[in-house]
Amino acid sequence: MSNHYRLIGMIGSPYSMKMRAILRYRHIPFHWVLKNTKASEEVAHVKPPIIPVLQFPEDKSYHLDSTPLVYELEKRYPDKRSIIPHDPVLAFLSYLIEDMADEWVTKMMYGYRWWFTADQKYCSLWMVHMGGGPAKREDLQKAAQMITDVQTSRLGLVGCTEENKSIIEDSFLHLLDILERNQEDSYFLFGTRPSLADFGLYGQLYQLNHDPTSLAIMREKSPLVCSWIDIIDDASGMEDGEWIDSNAPLPEAVTELLSMAGEVYFPFLLANTKAFEQGEKSFSLTLLNRPYEQETFKYQAKCHQWLREKYAELSVDTKDRVDSVLKDTGCLEGLV
Repeated sequence: MSNHYRLIGMIGSPYSMKMRAILRYRHIPFHWVLKNTKASEEVAHVKPPIIPVLQFPEDKSYHLDSTPLVYELEKRYPDKRSIIPHDPVLAFLSYLIEDMADEWVTKMMYGYRWWFTADQKYCSLWMVHMGGGPAKREDLQKAAQMITDVQTSRLGLVGCTEENKSIIEDSFLHLLDILERNQEDSYFLFGTRPSLADFGLYGQLYQLNHDPTSLAIMREKSPLVCSWIDIIDDASGMEDGEWIDSNAPLPEAVTELLSMAGEVYFPFLLANTKAFEQGEKSFSLTLLNRPYEQETFKYQAKCHQWLREKYAELSVDTKDRVDSVLKDTGCLEGLV
């Protein structure tokens, strides 16, 4: 029986790329399976129909959702190049930043991919050719237009509306600035080894560093981040590295990312959760001194619940230390 996992995903999926990079770095044996027509048929019964899908080697079962999968692999391989910092405070902060990457930075990825005609044309054709296989150009373009129609129809659900556009764009530029400056001191956020937070950001930024409009911005504004994306994409040959000293001050990039979470991500989560609990179809709030509005999103209410649960599970001492870090960031209100 093969001891290899099978990761079924797409290059154009940020969560697929996140999981692929993690498996590579952690030296967990796996096969990368492109989700083409044949692979799609294989996992058609797996619900919900999202990617990536990770097939376990021992029983051939299929599993979803990248963040829970990360923690499952940590349980299975606790001593194999872990991406969770040993210190529980750093581990929680890494999880918080990764969650922001998965649920807020993804708005940047989705917006730049589907806002602009050039990106729509390129990305839809790229995806349909990769997933559907070789075909006549005219047939690929027809299928690509169908993908574009579906994805642009979801812009409102994701929050990537014309009204919200400037908020998401400014948030993107701020993120690039934080990460670019960090590259002058360290490749990674929590030491000389990549953490869950690094991989979460990488998954979204890999896409942004691929699509035409955001690629041009990143080449001009953040060339070191572009280099970092290539480094973390396959860090299998990198030495293990060390986590930062838990008693040392946090790196500036970490504190700035936490402040960013308090400024935009947690206010967004609180408004979305409130709307979800009250059965409202949409919600609005003020972000970066501008109005922001989008449809209520059930999964992000779950993410908010999981963040609160992880915070509640911290020991008294750990929670006190987390609180001292987060007290001036604006994050604490969204955790209690």
